[in-house]
Amino acid sequence: MPVYNSPETGKPTVDTTAAVLPPLGPAGMLRWAWTQLTSMRTALFLLLLLAIAAVPGSLFPQRPANAAVVARHIKNNPGYGEILDALQFYDVYSSVWFSAIYILLFVSLIGCVLPRARAHWKALRSAPPRTPARLSRLPEYGTFVLPAGTGIRPRDAIEDAAAVLKKRGYRVEIRDIEGPMPSVGAERGFVKEVGNLLFHTSLIGVLVCVAVGGMFGYRGQKILIEGGTFVNTLVGYDNFTPGTNFQSSELDPFIVTLDKFEVRFDRESTKQFGQPIDFTAALTTRDGLNGQPRQQILKVNEPVYFGETGMFLVGNGYAPVVTVKDGNGNTAFSGPVVSIPTDSVYTSTIVIKAPDAAPSQLGFAGFFLPSSVKNQDGVSYSFDPDPLNPQLNLNSYYGDLGLDAGKPQNVYSLDVQKLTQLNGRDLPAGGIVLNAGQSYTLPEGKGSISFDGLKRYIGVDIRTVPGQGGVLAFSLLATAGLVTSLYMNRRRVWVRAGNHEDGRTMVEYGLLARGEDHRLAAEAAALRPLLAGQWPLDPRAAPSSQGDIDVTDAGDSAQQTSSSQQPSPHEQTKEQ
Repeated sequence: MPVYNSPETGKPTVDTTAAVLPPLGPAGMLRWAWTQLTSMRTALFLLLLLAIAAVPGSLFPQRPANAAVVARHIKNNPGYGEILDALQFYDVYSSVWFSAIYILLFVSLIGCVLPRARAHWKALRSAPPRTPARLSRLPEYGTFVLPAGTGIRPRDAIEDAAAVLKKRGYRVEIRDIEGPMPSVGAERGFVKEVGNLLFHTSLIGVLVCVAVGGMFGYRGQKILIEGGTFVNTLVGYDNFTPGTNFQSSELDPFIVTLDKFEVRFDRESTKQFGQPIDFTAALTTRDGLNGQPRQQILKVNEPVYFGETGMFLVGNGYAPVVTVKDGNGNTAFSGPVVSIPTDSVYTSTIVIKAPDAAPSQLGFAGFFLPSSVKNQDGVSYSFDPDPLNPQLNLNSYYGDLGLDAGKPQNVYSLDVQKLTQLNGRDLPAGGIVLNAGQSYTLPEGKGSISFDGLKRYIGVDIRTVPGQGGVLAFSLLATAGLVTSLYMNRRRVWVRAGNHEDGRTMVEYGLLARGEDHRLAAEAAALRPLLAGQWPLDPRAAPSSQGDIDVTDAGDSAQQTSSSQQPSPHEQTKEQ
């Protein structure tokens, strides 16, 4: 109870007459929390918070997209990399905090839409509001005077006005048709709230479709070398990220062979000389093992689809064909090796591992130059991205590559801590420099390596997103709903008619917008000539489009007084 200082004694006194609010209690607390969560303000705040929460996903590398890049980022930033990892900044879209915001937004939108939909359904079935006592207090107001002797009764004028309003798309209701002052109430613009509900319902649909895609979709990456074939199975991927509810049986069966990959570089302009212009991958595809082969072209932003699975071109480079023979003269490795481009002229790093070599395992690390030349210091570099003079520059090692332990390794890096170096620029044997068609014999009888040819490769991203069609459809519906809610307006019109003692019929009308409507005056201007065309008007009465007239007052002429004061919003609401 409230406590105050008594004016008589000056001592604290309990006010026993003041109202005491009951304690909220657990049930009341939950009810209050639900009310706050399902308010439109909270939904908008959560939508903004979700957009902000997605920002780290574009600032930091994400583990599902490239785990190796994430590991390197953590290693290169030991100060805060572990902290970011603990806070799930490398797994933003599957993090606990992002999922919590996502679920809360989903619940909030449903809690907002359902009550509003019920209220709108009731409004659609309810009659227009009652006719205000003083139409002259409305923002848009006008009058008509019908001369005596026309035979047009007030009820006839009201029925004519109702017909006009119906043609304008208003929902009308005639009141007191047999009374001395019948009126008609009309209302339209319910589609504005329909658009609003459609917008918020579509947002829920987008969230559902995105969730379905995350649960039942998958994404994988694969490197295809010219002449190589990919079969859509789990073991065929270089990297695979399934959805939480993904099943391997849901993979679309298809086979892809890369026949040829061509890159067209700019050879005409001076500023962009050597920049890639077009990438074209010629594929032979089949739907399943027994499918008929067909020729397809894969380009950037022009994916190839197999059912719901899309294949996208995301990278490319060179794959030198090498042969490694061990100290016993046996072939330890033979085939194309993927190199990783590091600049615009395709200077690429390359790693070759020969774990089957004997008596010692062999490893090579270096770089590949598509068009090799030497500078004045004798250092080789590539001056063009086309393979005008392909060359391999390698260092060789022997020892334990660490593959026999069964631990996974990055195929694009070579751990030399447990290896002994054979070749290098700082060693007596020097480094290995191979042009196409050349071979090199390793020191100490460890074997040889030859550069046999050159192929290209492409990196493809293969993914299935089951809900992406729904995301597009609901996004379009949300846009349509938003445009509708912005450009449609809720309006109400009332028309009332009555007789003067001299036999003339007086008609007045008023318009009111529910909410802010800058086009209400234009609607009134369009409605007035339509109403005026229904009756012969008294030429003695000056036309009035905004005035205040007392239809109960009799006289020789209609005395009109311009209304110079507009009522406050509170007065308008009270009159309704």
